[in-house]
Amino acid sequence: MKKVKINLTAWMLFTVILLCGGCSFKGPTPDPTVSKAPEWVESAVIYEVNLRQYTPSGTINEFSQHLKELKDMGVNTLWFMPIHPISITNRSGKLGSYYSVDDYRDVNPEFGTREDFKELVNKAHKMGFHVILDWVANHTGWDNAWITEHPDWYTQKDGKIISPEGMGWPDVADLNYDNPDMRKEMIDSMKYWLTEFDVDGFRCDYAPGVPADFWYEARYELSKVKDIYMLEEDLAGQANDNLEYAFDSNYAAKVYETLMAVGKDAKTADRIKLYIPSSENNTFPMYYLDNHDVNSYDRTIAEAFSPEVLPSMYSVIFTLPGVPLIYSGDEIAYDKSIAFMEKDTIDWNRTGRDYRDLIKALSELKSSHPALCSDNTGEGFEIIDTGNKNIFAYKRIAKGDEVICIFNLSKRQQEGVDLSSIFPDKGEVLFCGVSDSYGIGVELPGDTHTFEPWEFYIIGNK
Repeated sequence: MKKVKINLTAWMLFTVILLCGGCSFKGPTPDPTVSKAPEWVESAVIYEVNLRQYTPSGTINEFSQHLKELKDMGVNTLWFMPIHPISITNRSGKLGSYYSVDDYRDVNPEFGTREDFKELVNKAHKMGFHVILDWVANHTGWDNAWITEHPDWYTQKDGKIISPEGMGWPDVADLNYDNPDMRKEMIDSMKYWLTEFDVDGFRCDYAPGVPADFWYEARYELSKVKDIYMLEEDLAGQANDNLEYAFDSNYAAKVYETLMAVGKDAKTADRIKLYIPSSENNTFPMYYLDNHDVNSYDRTIAEAFSPEVLPSMYSVIFTLPGVPLIYSGDEIAYDKSIAFMEKDTIDWNRTGRDYRDLIKALSELKSSHPALCSDNTGEGFEIIDTGNKNIFAYKRIAKGDEVICIFNLSKRQQEGVDLSSIFPDKGEVLFCGVSDSYGIGVELPGDTHTFEPWEFYIIGNK
């Protein structure tokens, strides 16, 4: 993707951080232009892999047998939840949390070996996938060697290492980012997965818990190895400034919450536009209908979105200016909360529903239309006001390609919607749906159209 200038406010913030100390960044003065996400992210469809629960064995090698199935579904980017060994001391549950890291440079023997993972990454790359790793920088497990070898690398209170305060995470120990040696080792550990395994980026857990200047330093150093994609988990938008100099994407948490409320008839569709992130650089949100935290602790995708609602919601997250995420089991609208600390294999026959063809069609649409690339500059993206609060419509334009998306995000029929000023002269329906029936090959709606509940059109301008 193109180089863009960093927002001046964010650049001044970073300069203040450096001048105030607490940062070990020793590289040359950064040029206020940064290379953001690599070009492959423009058509990325991310699949979050819950390795432990994906197959009966929960191993790397058994998961590898399913790569073709994911490829056929249109997925091209694999995000692996943490694959590291899990600490035993203070472990939560029988198997513990992925996010209680025992060793940043090893693979959990529950999953396999480093060689197994290297072979998986090589196979995935040959098949056209990119691979990103979940990275836990805020804390480690209590058995991590750093605890005994470098206790000064941790936050201490009354001379004792503590868990992150106020988070309810007794199975982990809080890291001390005032220590430059710890920062260096953290970045070197991230580099290890780039150089030895050729991964393509990181999803960074609880990014606001780590100082912003560390993330800039990490991106600066990691980019010397290869061009990577960086995704931050910042559900409350506490660290949006990180997008100016360290990360390419953040969670579109408010959009998810609004889509769910719209799907349950608690809000009207016009509210969605209030939460679509925008920025002056080329960062962009990650849109989702589910993820591991939501699934395990809040609600399943089936509880959030009923069958008649789900196709239109999938179509929204694939066509808004950002990158879509699919979580393990979403392709069958898995209706069971997946255990986080125990073995709980996904039952792939449980629901009797199958959205693989829907995801494939939307993935192909995204990859074949430049207008639908992952982008958030605001250029070529326009919300269309139809005068109806239940109709959510927008236009995207890029490289001479134009796509118009129109959704009735309501359980009620919407009569007489005026579309006369929206349609291109030579438009064609690229994809459409009514409730849980969807496909292509229909005619354009007329200048005035009555939308059935959850009916939608994705229209291209020839």
